[in-house]
Amino acid sequence: MKETLSEINELRAVGLIGQWAIGRAMGATFYLEPISTFDLDIFVIFEGSPLILTLTPIYNFLTARGHAADGDAILVHGWPVQFLPAESALLREAVEDAKEIEFEGVPARVMRAEHLMAIALQTGRGKDFARLMTFVEADIVDRSKLVDLLARYGLEAAWKRFKQNYLNPS
Repeated sequence: MKETLSEINELRAVGLIGQWAIGRAMGATFYLEPISTFDLDIFVIFEGSPLILTLTPIYNFLTARGHAADGDAILVHGWPVQFLPAESALLREAVEDAKEIEFEGVPARVMRAEHLMAIALQTGRGKDFARLMTFVEADIVDRSKLVDLLARYGLEAAWKRFKQNYLNPS
């Protein structure tokens, strides 16, 4: 993954993408036990209108460097990478507030655990609820930050349902 992250940093350096952060399942692995995931979801703040967003310049840059499209992703040094716009306020904040890390000497950014939880709750798929359970069981989040995020993004009712369905089943 080191080489993959280097390529993503190069995309930022040449101005093809704005600020970015690792999210979803791969993002969670920086906080939790490793889980099975096959792709690297990179959330990006794209400047300009999201209505005219095209990934063509990113794909052209990476294919010129020897990488190939793979379905809805591009295979970069063996990792299928999806570039996803941070189009909602929650996603944008998650990218802007991402934790800066080094992965084998390569700078990278990963969404904070509280943001990963709020996004999973908002997305609401079965695998998202499973990831939420893992975060809850690991007890590694700052609860006050999570409560604040849930309140600011109108997710309190969804959190209450999640807790009733998964944490306090009758």
